[in-house]
Amino acid sequence: MKVYTKTGDKGETSLFGGKRVKKSHPRIEAYGTIDELNSYVGLIRDQDVNIPRSAVLKEIQDRLFTIGAELAADPDKPQLKKPDLYESDIEYLENAIDEMEVDLQPLKYFVLPGGHTSVSFCHLGRTVCRRAERLAISLDEEDGLSDYIIVRYLNRLSDYLFVLSRKMAADLKVDENYWIPRK
Repeated sequence: MKVYTKTGDKGETSLFGGKRVKKSHPRIEAYGTIDELNSYVGLIRDQDVNIPRSAVLKEIQDRLFTIGAELAADPDKPQLKKPDLYESDIEYLENAIDEMEVDLQPLKYFVLPGGHTSVSFCHLGRTVCRRAERLAISLDEEDGLSDYIIVRYLNRLSDYLFVLSRKMAADLKVDENYWIPRK
């Protein structure tokens, strides 16, 4: 099987289920952003500082594929067989956040992205996650999603990535950069 099919050469692609849509369709934008986020999570996972968290990050990547499958599915064919996202997936992120926060100082200021390249990668992933969340909300308003669990998962994932950036900074022994407003 060849990688190229030429079926998208005129700006259309198929949803899971066969329906053809423009590549600029909100569903394509949403699952394309999930794909971008998954690539960032892979980059974050590849950082040496995250070796102890590699399994958690791999689990997140798996769930992002689950979300991508849901977003890529034709909403007119609800009977399509695809993987599901569960409440336990959100709880998994919450537990991972709680475990990391045990070792962190309480937050007194907003944190500016940066301090170390690995930490910056995590902040980039967090911002892509927030964009994916906004796109999922827009898609729900326009086309409907089967359940708001995707939005909730992405919201929690952005929280996870923020706390992970703080944990990475602590593990790397780099100072967090705080935003202290001018008076």
